[in-house]
Amino acid sequence: MPDDVTALSRRSLMMAGGATLVGIGSAAAQGGAGQGTPGPQRPVDTGKVENGKVTFPNWRGPSDRPSAPPPAPLPPAERVGFAVVGLGRLSLEEILPAFGACRKAKPVALMSGSPEKAKAVAAQHGIRPEAVYGYDGWDALARNPEVKAVYIVTPNAVHRDQVIAAAGAGKHVLCEKPMAVSSAEARAMIDACAKAKVKLMIAYRCQYEPYNREVVRLARSEKYGKVKLIEATNTQTMSLPEQWRMKKALAGGGALPDIGLYCLNGVRALTGEEPVSVQAQIHSPDDDPLYREVEETVAFTLRFPSGALALCSTSYGAHETRSLTVQAEGGAIQLQNAFAYQGQRLFLSHREGKAEAKEERVLGEKNQFALEIDHMATCILEDRTPRTPGEEGLQDQILMEAIYEAARTGRSVALKEPERSVAKDEKDRGGTARDGKPLDRTRGPEPEDAG
Repeated sequence: MPDDVTALSRRSLMMAGGATLVGIGSAAAQGGAGQGTPGPQRPVDTGKVENGKVTFPNWRGPSDRPSAPPPAPLPPAERVGFAVVGLGRLSLEEILPAFGACRKAKPVALMSGSPEKAKAVAAQHGIRPEAVYGYDGWDALARNPEVKAVYIVTPNAVHRDQVIAAAGAGKHVLCEKPMAVSSAEARAMIDACAKAKVKLMIAYRCQYEPYNREVVRLARSEKYGKVKLIEATNTQTMSLPEQWRMKKALAGGGALPDIGLYCLNGVRALTGEEPVSVQAQIHSPDDDPLYREVEETVAFTLRFPSGALALCSTSYGAHETRSLTVQAEGGAIQLQNAFAYQGQRLFLSHREGKAEAKEERVLGEKNQFALEIDHMATCILEDRTPRTPGEEGLQDQILMEAIYEAARTGRSVALKEPERSVAKDEKDRGGTARDGKPLDRTRGPEPEDAG
């Protein structure tokens, strides 16, 4: 076909299509039917506004999952402003990018010991140069009305002083795990925030991640009967002895407080109970300079009041594995990549007649950091207790000290009830009761569903 004929044909099609779209749009604007439209426009594809949010009816058939509703973020001026304290790998690779998926929070300030790096990062994220502070800039940060909360993302040993400084500046605090390097420091942090009347939340991201939440729901519902055994493994390999995680003065310990904490906190969150005893073993290679100050491998067993046993293992010297398995009376639940930033896969096994049924449950993947940040923002906006408040972090610190003691002595260590529980009124209550004992004693209400 000649080029001029081809061009004419394409031009004719485009003009015809444009006229059709204009006709449909005009008919929709008039609330009636136009030529070529089969009646009044309905919100099947255009949607409708309900309570300030755009909604669409489900367009998929009954055999497919309905699509998630469109995001409904707060207007930028109404979102909670956060100052990110510490600009290491986690902040730059995960936390600051996650604000792009947040609906209720925004980054408005930075605090760093590296002015050049802070200046570059501020420009990347649209943060005003005057809202960039050094680690001695708490007084100036206190005077910034845009900052409602700070996210502490620094080495473990400086969490206490920075949380106390943030509380003194009148700012709510989201602090990375582990909360501190000792239970004494954790208590001081809780007390400082309570005195300043600001909220303190520990960044246990997995408690906000959809797949981990589904495992908790399945286990607590006793879908497959009572839980008998839980296996939690979190391992990876390390190579740089000069990294701060390999320095006891900064990290407080090795694999246990860094990645083993996910196992400890994960099984506690799963059952909602607190363990009554712990046994543990620790091993570090004698000839490896990586482990001159901190431990390489830890294995520990927790016994819960319901009779469930949790077998947990963590290591800095084993190939990356991040798994959570629940063995119940009538079935099993396995979560692969349970403690990873992404890639979770959930498998269920149970009897079905004379066969063993194995199925994969697929959920919508969401940014864990955005979920936890938005939860903190919700708690600030609605004056709620966070799901993972300071009391949750304190309890893990107490239990890690017991794990170290059990490994040192070679004996089982009996554990007490949590020394501090969150408020249990209607607004702040965590879990319901089991066998007459309340669950989630160190946790606030369930986090909101992100849709």
